[in-house]
Order: sequence, then C-alpha cells, then structure tokens
Amino acid sequence: MKRRRRTRGTFEQTAAPLLFLSPNLLIFSLFIIVPAVMGLRMSLFDWSILDGSRFVGFRNFVRLARDAMFWKTLLNTFVYVGAVVPLLVAFALGLAVLLARPGRAMGVFRSLFYLPTLLSLIIVGIAWRWILGFDLGILNYIIRALGGKAVPWLTNGRLAMSSLIFMTLWTRVGYFMMMLVGGLQAIPETYYEAARIDGAGRVATFRRITLPLLRPMLLVVAVLATIESFKAYELIFVTTQGGPGSATKFLVQYIYEVAFEQDRMGYGAAMSVVLMAIIAVFTFAQFVARREEFGNE
Repeated sequence: MKRRRRTRGTFEQTAAPLLFLSPNLLIFSLFIIVPAVMGLRMSLFDWSILDGSRFVGFRNFVRLARDAMFWKTLLNTFVYVGAVVPLLVAFALGLAVLLARPGRAMGVFRSLFYLPTLLSLIIVGIAWRWILGFDLGILNYIIRALGGKAVPWLTNGRLAMSSLIFMTLWTRVGYFMMMLVGGLQAIPETYYEAARIDGAGRVATFRRITLPLLRPMLLVVAVLATIESFKAYELIFVTTQGGPGSATKFLVQYIYEVAFEQDRMGYGAAMSVVLMAIIAVFTFAQFVARREEFGNE
C-alpha cells in the first residue's frame, strides 16, 4: 500500500494566521501571562515595596487559613456571585427573547438597555449613591415626601448587598442581552417554521429549539458573568466602600488593602492566586457541566 505523502500548507494557511494573531498573543502574554507568573512567584515571598523581599515558601497561604477577614470577604464574594450570575443570565435571556425580533422599535429598546454598559462603573456608582443615599438620596426624598420613613439602602448590611446586586444587574444585563440577541438571530427561521407546521406551541418551541441551540452562547455568558462578578471592585468601592462594617467588602477590595495600603505585597499576591484558582475551577466546572449535557443529548 502506497504511503500517503503529507502535504504542507501554503503561507496563507499556516504562517499568515500566526502573523495576524501575533499582536494579540503578544499583548495577552505581556498583560496576562507575565503578570500571572510574577504574582505566583511573589506569593512565595514576604514582599514589601519599602523593606524588600524575603522567601517564605507557602507561609502566606498558611496565614490565609487563620485570617478571619479573608474568609469574611470570600464569603461575601460567593454570596454576591451566587446571586448575580443566575440573575444576569435569566434577565439577559428574557430580554433577548423579547427584543430579538427585527424592527426599528426593537432596536431602540435594545439600545436603551445596552446604554448603561457604556458608562464608567465609577460614574454609575456615584449616580446610584446619589439616588440611594440615606439623608440626601433622591429615592428617600420621594419616600419621605409620600409620608414614609427613609430606607438605609447602603447602610444596612443586607440592603446594601441587595442594592449592589441590583446595580450590577442594571449596569451589565444589557451587555449580555446583546450577546444572546446575536445568538437568537443566528438560529435559522426554518426550524421555527417546521415547529409551527408540526403544531408546537411557544413553550415547546422555546424548550426544544431555542434553548438547545442557544446553550453555547449561554455558556459564554455564564462564564463571563462569573469572572466579572468575582473581580467586582469599582462599583462596590464607590457606593459602599465595603460597608457597613465589612458587610459588602469583597475579596478584591481586601487584596488591594493588604497589598497597597498595608504594603504586604506577597500576602496580597497569595490571595490573588487563590482568587485566580477559584475562578479557574468555576469556569472549568461550567464547561464540564455543559459538555455532559451535550453528551446526554
């Protein structure tokens, strides 16, 4: 039997794609890979900007087990992520289904929901602080004018966390909605026409056609929302600064305080490594869960 000769691709098939990708790969390496490796190395040192560095091995990670504030901020982060991610996916999907239809009016509504994502989170935080402030907030002014009592939206622990979750939804749901709108518009209309001919209702069509074909995009939305939620900082810092007490202090804020305010860079890097590992585990688990779903089908 004659052995097949392996053909080599042309320049356009092999080298050209690498040349086009090289700027992005360079930027990704410089700003993601290199800092991650440096952070891993720094986590093994007692690192101070003023006093220099001293190798301590895994001692920084051992300290985390006895750090009550680390566990408190980690718990707050999990509560926030556990509430924000499902709500973002659900609201983005609901809005996408309502606004995916063609038409000028639908385009206007999509633009209105997408507009908050274009604003800086600092500006969004300042605006919502004016709205939800206890003494001078617009919302409490209206409540008082109607004869009610002012509500401590940002000074009560549970209400502050709920307010942050709402603000995050208001700010980010439009971004993920547009991603799902693109996924819905990519589904061929012939599938829906065949379902109508077979007599399938809207619920059955959504369950049997829309959701299965939209699952890859839903996975992307869930992964991106999870990563964003774990890294949340600007909106929280501007509105509550982690208060009242430490009720809304998340892990990213604690890392900043430890590393830059207390000058304990190595200890902050150790917490950053833990956070990176948690995000990696959650992302991997989401991909595995989706793959198992596809396999069962």
